[in-house]
Amino acid sequence: MNDNHQDIVLRKIIHIDMDAFYASIEQKDNPLLRGKPIAVGGGQARGVVAAASYEARKFGVRSAMSGSLAKKMCPDLIFISPRFERYREISMKIRSVFYKHTELVEPVSLDEAYLDVTKKSKKGSATQIASAIRREIKKITGLNASAGISSNKFLAKIASDWNKPNGQKTISINETEEFLNKLDIKKFHGIGKKTSSKMYNMGIFLGSDLKKKNLDFLTDNFGKAGKYFFNVVRGIHNDPVKPYHTPKSLGAERTFSKNLTSEIYLEEKLKLIALKLENRLKKYNCGGRTITIKLKFSDFSTHTRSKTLLNYINDKETIIKYSKELLYKDILIDSVRLIGISLSNLNLKQKKETFNAQLKLEF
Repeated sequence: MNDNHQDIVLRKIIHIDMDAFYASIEQKDNPLLRGKPIAVGGGQARGVVAAASYEARKFGVRSAMSGSLAKKMCPDLIFISPRFERYREISMKIRSVFYKHTELVEPVSLDEAYLDVTKKSKKGSATQIASAIRREIKKITGLNASAGISSNKFLAKIASDWNKPNGQKTISINETEEFLNKLDIKKFHGIGKKTSSKMYNMGIFLGSDLKKKNLDFLTDNFGKAGKYFFNVVRGIHNDPVKPYHTPKSLGAERTFSKNLTSEIYLEEKLKLIALKLENRLKKYNCGGRTITIKLKFSDFSTHTRSKTLLNYINDKETIIKYSKELLYKDILIDSVRLIGISLSNLNLKQKKETFNAQLKLEF
């Protein structure tokens, strides 16, 4: 079997990742928080940590961790309410730095982006451009950024984590094979805890172990992801930097401080979520034909119910009407802790450039 199932496309890709972005902004804006363990979010009964300072991370506090667990791990942890408008403001300043160096910018979130600088060699090497970007970000915002530089997005993403915080790493094409062979598979972008555990049980610990497995073995055991694993361990990842993203759906959801069992309370929450979704749809001048509600129950199981309509909808009352219909389609098996409503099959009218500037800033 020929290992090279596709040709390698060589680019010069930079992955910029801000260091503890939300927490660093809070510490920058409030000198009293500097040097202290802080968590953005997570302060309420069911709160979840959105970001943790490096002082908090020393105790094991991480994003997506429950606030109660974070507090147990770090008794002196200070919870800070998130200020998303402030984070958006800083993110736009950072993004303006990116566009000084290339138009090929793919924002992943407020604090992370890929840049393709393949055609910008006149300004210096990709490594030099990454250094310049980090210096400019520091000058403009006072915040630290880390960077990864390589021939594709997969390698650049791994490299940006290598010398955090406030560092960068370049993986050249000549170093790629040796680097990936020695890399623990849990550090491969796209291999999470569950998959890495499964691979460990199969005797796959390093990239060199993964490389020994043929395509049939990987697809048999990991489905569609098998081909991805087969390629990336060989340094093949031809996904280009995508400057513009058109969303497939728009939605809104809410997690409740207490589980809801009453139909009256559930409908009240539906109205609030529908209003939020209506505002989002009108902001982008579009509607959708497929409506979906998501329900998360007290046992953390998640169920979705969908319906495709003949016409596009984007007004609160119609969204509520079909959401209630889906809500009562089946008997509610338990109390509800989260409700979400989304619309897909959108009739988008705005240009893709608009979404690059706006949708990436949505929460």
